[in-house]
Amino acid sequence: MEQQALHWVKKLGGRNFHRAFGVYGICVQDGKLLVINKSGGPYINRFDLPGGSLEDKESLVNAMRREFLEETGLEIEIIKSIGTTDFMISTDWRGLTDVHHIAVYYLVKQIGGVIGVPDQFEGQDSLGAEWILEEEVSVENASPLVLKAFEWLRTNDLGLDINYYNWKVKLDS
Repeated sequence: MEQQALHWVKKLGGRNFHRAFGVYGICVQDGKLLVINKSGGPYINRFDLPGGSLEDKESLVNAMRREFLEETGLEIEIIKSIGTTDFMISTDWRGLTDVHHIAVYYLVKQIGGVIGVPDQFEGQDSLGAEWILEEEVSVENASPLVLKAFEWLRTNDLGLDINYYNWKVKLDS
């Protein structure tokens, strides 16, 4: 047992990982994608998709509806499950070397509410939402989730392979 543990430590080479799992909504109107302005986490000061982690005993779809409302002010209908993809991000966030982000994507549509400034509470990482065009995003101003959403809108495919990024956290906007 000790030999196996030593092998894994040597193989990882002192790397430390954080695994994130969340649900995210792709909502499009007039060719624009709805994004949030991120105020926390490794995607701080960038565009990100509305969504996030599940609360205890919460289903995927209930988490999607709750996160969307909390972060954007919009009520949504979930049209379909798009699929799951993951991102391996080499980063300098919180002293970590890597973040493994697993994302479940849904296609959603607005059925109520209005975009507004979200209530701020512990765990809230949205400063508000806006509609953007694909030509407005880059790896410099958007999360990998947004980049993948636009790729899916073009190809209708999330792909099967993990998405790798070397990532610098933008502490200043």
